[in-house]
Amino acid sequence: MYKSIIVSVVLTFVTIFPMVVSGAELISDKSVIIKAVVTDVIKEEQKEIIGTNTKALEQTLKVKIIEGEETGKVVLVVNDYGRFDTGDYLYLNHNVRAEDGYETYMVHDAYRINTMVILLVLFLFLVVVIGGVQGVRGLLSLFGSLVLIIFVLLPLVLKGYSPVLVSVIVSSCIIVIGSYVTHGLNKTTSSAVIGMIITVVLTGALAYISVNTAMLTGFSSDEAVYLNFSSKGSIDIVGILLGGIMIGLLGVLYDVSIGQAIAVEELRNIAPHVSRYYVYKRAIRIGREHIGALVNTLAIAYVGVSLPLMLMFYDSSGSVIEIINREIFATEIIRTIVGSIGLILAVPITTLIAVYMLYGKIRPVNKNDIDEEMDKIEHYAHKH
Repeated sequence: MYKSIIVSVVLTFVTIFPMVVSGAELISDKSVIIKAVVTDVIKEEQKEIIGTNTKALEQTLKVKIIEGEETGKVVLVVNDYGRFDTGDYLYLNHNVRAEDGYETYMVHDAYRINTMVILLVLFLFLVVVIGGVQGVRGLLSLFGSLVLIIFVLLPLVLKGYSPVLVSVIVSSCIIVIGSYVTHGLNKTTSSAVIGMIITVVLTGALAYISVNTAMLTGFSSDEAVYLNFSSKGSIDIVGILLGGIMIGLLGVLYDVSIGQAIAVEELRNIAPHVSRYYVYKRAIRIGREHIGALVNTLAIAYVGVSLPLMLMFYDSSGSVIEIINREIFATEIIRTIVGSIGLILAVPITTLIAVYMLYGKIRPVNKNDIDEEMDKIEHYAHKH
């Protein structure tokens, strides 16, 4: 009996030890992404995905590598990513297996840079030609916002700082810099800036309460899952969700607040003899129309982004309550509602601040002053 036990232990040791040693000396496969061009489509057919009743396009492509150490090399690849034609550019994943040097080439992604560059050039051209000086200022503001997001927000979040706190600070900086660069340093801009900052803080508090009471984890997207693994769980994913809600609100919030502040300024210019209360009521009337349009725009924009989810919702056999309760749906619903509430709050907040900042003492005006102002308006209308 003892002999058999000893023999078993020895055999187990002899069997496992080489595996442990080889595992310790394991060398990872070499994988690089390289650019290539399709020189010929050899074969194209519809094939059923294994285990499903769904068919997908599969191509056999002859491609020529055009960058890296293997420039000029021609290889065959099987493609089930999407349809490619001769002359199309793409990226390949070149993998070399460590244990035996076996090489494989797979389609990694389509090449989209040319399309993006053309659209960017068209966008810049239209902004400069149609937008004029204000358009250029807007571009500078956009550039400053991107710099803050890329070089401040992202690095600080990756270093473990609170995404919520960082998002609030960066959002406030974007508001201040963007507003003054685009519209200049004046009371009108300042009233809009103060209104936006107050709205962002209130919306951030509402988002925090909503996300926590709804028990959202932030893992409704694949990107969040990958980020969690790549950061080894050091990043607050719920905080990322909250920060995303606030950053996503900025663009439309900027439009609302600046619009209300300018509306108050114009009312002051044309009617400096009326009371603050009367101007506030008139400006709120403008804001209500703005709210109706923008809330609809925001909701439809989220639906457009989430169209695949909407199709899943439509095609699902579950109950409506059960479906919208799923985090992947609940996240978008809460994001839309919180953002819409922020827009609604921005109107009275910004209007109230603008009225008190832009209106001084009420000064009486006579009929001649009113007639002169009406002549100016008529002249402006004919001129434009």
